[in-house]
Amino acid sequence: MGSQILMYGNGALSLSRRSCRVVSELTAAGGGGGGGGGRWQVLEQVDKELSQGNDRAALNLVKDFQAKSGGLRCFGAARQIPQRLYTLDELKLNGIETTSLLSPVDSTLGSIERSIQAAAVGGGIAAWNVFDLSPQQIFYLSLGLLFLWTLDAVSFNGGISFLILDTLGHSISKKYNNRVAQHEAGHFLIAYLLGILPKGYSLTSLDALKKEGSLNVQAGTAFVDFEFLEEVSKGKVSATTLNRFSCIALAGVATEYILYGTAEGGLSDINTLDNLLRGLGFTQKKADGQVRWAILNTVLILRRHEKARANLAEAMSEGLSVGSCLDIIEKTIDVADL
Repeated sequence: MGSQILMYGNGALSLSRRSCRVVSELTAAGGGGGGGGGRWQVLEQVDKELSQGNDRAALNLVKDFQAKSGGLRCFGAARQIPQRLYTLDELKLNGIETTSLLSPVDSTLGSIERSIQAAAVGGGIAAWNVFDLSPQQIFYLSLGLLFLWTLDAVSFNGGISFLILDTLGHSISKKYNNRVAQHEAGHFLIAYLLGILPKGYSLTSLDALKKEGSLNVQAGTAFVDFEFLEEVSKGKVSATTLNRFSCIALAGVATEYILYGTAEGGLSDINTLDNLLRGLGFTQKKADGQVRWAILNTVLILRRHEKARANLAEAMSEGLSVGSCLDIIEKTIDVADL
């Protein structure tokens, strides 16, 4: 691909954060402290730099060790399809139905939310009967609840509500737990294989709150993105950067589609990409072409490295460090598959 430059307006962009258990054989196959020699020492240093906020130093370590014997050969080494305009029929020939992938509806959290609403109505009726509340008291109580809901929506972008729903989802639904882990593993794996270093992740909103101290940040995967931000600050985003961003943004929903036949999470990821393309001045036809290429490219990479993604999801579910997750990727992927 050439050095085409795409213009973008003022402001920074970043992938939204939603919007990963290692068993004994994973330790042997690529887990934390076992094996890897010099590579593991480098990855430990990468973890240290990331924990101290030294993103640039961490990325330099990865790049310096990339071409060395036993090094990080998978970083930025994914085999990609040619970039051109792909039709919907071509995607269907590759087993991809875009409507099931690009229109996620979270049925698990939706069901929990409806149950909470029904319980609230039932509790209100019960309280009315038990405490003999007057219509005026019920009005003020309803007004207070409405104020709290509005405050959450305006001040925290619905963070408190989502925190409650997400915590309940993880507590009562194993399916939801697994889906989130697989989703974030997709983001993590695609980013690394395309040459973007992940710097951290969280699989629950509660974990994100503990790490970030903000209700406006949901669970998700964060990346070393200073190079991207430098391009944005100059008002220009290169085609290479846009392609990486597009694939990483769609990696979560693509993973869910591959595993479950439809995506539930990741609507914020799709909206972020859509906003980026509109900000770059893409026509609808050009934006559709970019998205179709990114979907096909991402799905094919994920299918090719299914074992690495599965192992990575288990590692992330156990809360392993970024360095440990990278080690698992490196030990799982055969160089012949790159």
